[in-house]
Amino acid sequence: MIAVFILGYSSIALEHSLKVNKAATALILCALLWTIYVINAEPILSASPAFIEHFNLGSIGDAIASLPDLHEKVIKYVTEVQIIEGLGDVASTLFFLMGAMTIVELIDAHRGFSIITDKITTRKKKELLWMLSFITFFMSAVLDNLTTTIVMVMLLRKIVADKTERWRFACLIVIAANAGGAFSPIGDVTTIMLWVKGNITTAGVIPNLIIPSLLAMIIPLLVESLSMKGDVSTPKNSSNASNNVDVITNRERKTIFFMGIGALVFVPIFKTITHLPPFIGVLFGLGVLWVYTEMLYHKKKQVPENAKARISVVLKKVDFTTILFFLGILMAVNALQCAGILRELAEFLDHTVGNPYLIDIIIGVLSSIVDNVPLVAGCMGMYDITDAGLFATDGIFWMFLAYCAGVGGSILIIGSAAGVVVMGLEKVDFGWYLKNISLLALIGYLSGAGFYILQEEVLRPLFNL
Repeated sequence: MIAVFILGYSSIALEHSLKVNKAATALILCALLWTIYVINAEPILSASPAFIEHFNLGSIGDAIASLPDLHEKVIKYVTEVQIIEGLGDVASTLFFLMGAMTIVELIDAHRGFSIITDKITTRKKKELLWMLSFITFFMSAVLDNLTTTIVMVMLLRKIVADKTERWRFACLIVIAANAGGAFSPIGDVTTIMLWVKGNITTAGVIPNLIIPSLLAMIIPLLVESLSMKGDVSTPKNSSNASNNVDVITNRERKTIFFMGIGALVFVPIFKTITHLPPFIGVLFGLGVLWVYTEMLYHKKKQVPENAKARISVVLKKVDFTTILFFLGILMAVNALQCAGILRELAEFLDHTVGNPYLIDIIIGVLSSIVDNVPLVAGCMGMYDITDAGLFATDGIFWMFLAYCAGVGGSILIIGSAAGVVVMGLEKVDFGWYLKNISLLALIGYLSGAGFYILQEEVLRPLFNL
């Protein structure tokens, strides 16, 4: 399974050289890993505590336990428990992504982002880079790094015409989005996991990680600024909107913009109140916007139907290739997790490395290669929350893990959801990112990590914090 994953991962990385879409490779990789796993699952699961304990859960557990043969039990457990649970987790991400992308596309179709872009008057590369990065950093803490990246890429399309320049801006936005998501309990899926389980708290994570996260963004910006001169070239037609822009009024455009942004901001609030997954909140917001736009166009009976940017039309613009890529790669990683490979990796780090800071730094680097969600889940499963020490709530290990898993994904473009979205929307080459951005992201990552260690080992004892 490891060999197949490495081969598939290499094919994804070499997508443009092989002329094979990464989504196709990810779907094949997913199918192959689950096939290999189910064929060889019997010796793996027969010694698995989770497999044995599942018999006592009733329902499916009883049905599995009643089967006469271990092989049948294993097959049923893999196909009706593990793959269904894994698909449920992945579907939560996919439906959230589809909802958020549709809302953003709807705002763009009505030129809603012109409300922001019209305020950004500077065309100087350095000023624009710093302005967009800081907006991204703080937006990703309030929304999340994935949604913020989608919004900012849409803005870039209105401001920067040259493809290579836009790639550079977009990739630095990925760094800013991941850094901004790391210091907020709702900014990244890994911080949400740690926050929901009680490993970290809002009062703990924000003050402890905001400076390391800022450094992870600022250091790459400082280095990149040295080579940036002159002004950006603006697109001649600064809107990708459809021909409906003259159909709606400026007030209606603003209403759609603020309703869309409000729907995205509402998601973490909805989750906090209801404890339901984020995709429920974003689909609710999408439904409200759908009703509003339908009522809006229903009143404009004199307008030709092809000039109306209804959501049924906007949905056709959503990049479902990216959705399929997410499905394939996340389910492939889930197969590795079910087979115990990721847990073995985490245990190997625990026994061979030992130092908690170094373990977290390594996990951060690995999160640029393998999805950070199962890595963090593996770490959470390895250690219990203690009353005091490294593994207490807001303990050093959990806090540093939140930083490393969130920021480390920027090292490679496929290491974070934000990077994958930019890769899908802007067609950024894996090799181009590796050559031009990866070192910057690594320097920023290590700078923030170094400051956190200094903060905990020197500054906090020195000032009795």
